Amino acid sequence: MTDQQPPTQQSRTQGNPDYRDAGLRFPDGFVFGSATASYQVEGAANEDGRGPSIWDTFSHTPGKVWNGDTGDVAADHYHRLEEDLDLMTSLGLQSYRFSISWSRIQPTGRGEANQAGLAFYTHLVDGLLARGIRPIATLYHWDLPQALEDQGGWTNRETAYAFADYARIVGEELGDRVATWTTLNEPWCSAYLGYGSGAHAPGRTDGEAALTAVHHLNLAHGLAVLALKEVVTNDPDFSITLNLHVLRGEGETGPEAVRQIDALANRVFLSPLLKGEYPADVFEDTKDITDWSFVRPGDLDIIRQPLDVLGVNYYSTTLVRLWDGVSPRQNSDGHKDVGGSPWPGADRVEFLAQPGPYTEMGWNIEPAGLEELLVSLHEEFPDQPLMITENGAAFADEVVATPDGPAVHDAERVDYLRRHFTAAHRAIARGVDLRGYQVWSLMDNFEWGYGYSKRFGIVHVDYDTLVRTPKDSALWYAKLVGSGVIPK
Repeated sequence: MTDQQPPTQQSRTQGNPDYRDAGLRFPDGFVFGSATASYQVEGAANEDGRGPSIWDTFSHTPGKVWNGDTGDVAADHYHRLEEDLDLMTSLGLQSYRFSISWSRIQPTGRGEANQAGLAFYTHLVDGLLARGIRPIATLYHWDLPQALEDQGGWTNRETAYAFADYARIVGEELGDRVATWTTLNEPWCSAYLGYGSGAHAPGRTDGEAALTAVHHLNLAHGLAVLALKEVVTNDPDFSITLNLHVLRGEGETGPEAVRQIDALANRVFLSPLLKGEYPADVFEDTKDITDWSFVRPGDLDIIRQPLDVLGVNYYSTTLVRLWDGVSPRQNSDGHKDVGGSPWPGADRVEFLAQPGPYTEMGWNIEPAGLEELLVSLHEEFPDQPLMITENGAAFADEVVATPDGPAVHDAERVDYLRRHFTAAHRAIARGVDLRGYQVWSLMDNFEWGYGYSKRFGIVHVDYDTLVRTPKDSALWYAKLVGSGVIPK
């Protein structure tokens, strides 16, 4: 966004304490869009040369995903691309954040490009541009080629270099048209849920492996940015998307619990990316797990590449304290508990349930957390532009018949979005350089370990017929996009 205009005077007032403001206008140039991810929507898992990813393997392993659901068909976006592009146009979207399936481009994660895979994303990007929609491409949204996992996955340093080669291939194909390149989506999830807790693919439960994966993902980001810069011919933005945790502490031990989780969840990514260093306390906290010898000389210089925009994903807040060792321990960290821990070195931290209301994921709804996060990032990194790359909510939706046809009256989601857009607007009023907002998600999809049981979309997908039905939230969002003003 260029020539950002100041918010209206109305936004400078405190506003409603519940964040249900209306009539707030966003600055000129603010980019309104929506987001999806390849494995969650594409389907066509075994078509046109695509190789298996770790999520194919994981979802086909009994007991790993609710109801035995897989992404084999998902929302069938691969075959319904034109329909979905027209759907984006009907909503007036200004941007579309999508991810590219690595195993659709390189079936084994290495070697020559699969031309059919490249053709699909060429078709997608060209279709977006033809409709005046800004392409925001994410290179990695958790679907590592299985062949690379068989060689150690993100615990293997060579995976980071393979990722750079993949980035170069995609950059050579699309590097004259993509507006924003995002290297990784939520590396916290890839590392800690994939290799620590076992809740996500590849389903490993090893604290040292999780911390090793953290560094190799950070390294992969830097290498990919360097590779892209060698081949792109337009002037894109370079980015990474983080799911930074908004932490609150309870009681006397709250501050120490916050420090430990902040180190693992936030600073272990922000510090190398934006400061060129790892936080010393994360080394101390995890010294009994690993000596961090996988960090080699020169790595931090590679990782610290200038970011044109930092992607921020936000859904809820986190409340912590240190466990007293006596009372029954709470573990309400918002992630599926399958036995392993996503918090290596923080064994004494207790995650507490928070007051509702909640989404269907069991996550608390707190728009103040989004404002807090954006403002805190701005205060620490005042020259770093930001974009909300995911925000949305899962609710139990129902299609009903109306005189005008099928409809989904998702009032809870409309309210959720209205309150969080208000939080974003308030952050801008406080000086945050916020460039845009990508609602998660464009359509209902495969929600990882929860299968098809959770619906985040502003567009309903009937998983039997694959018919798309815009929900009331989509119609509300179209009004916001068209006017730049938060509707009631």
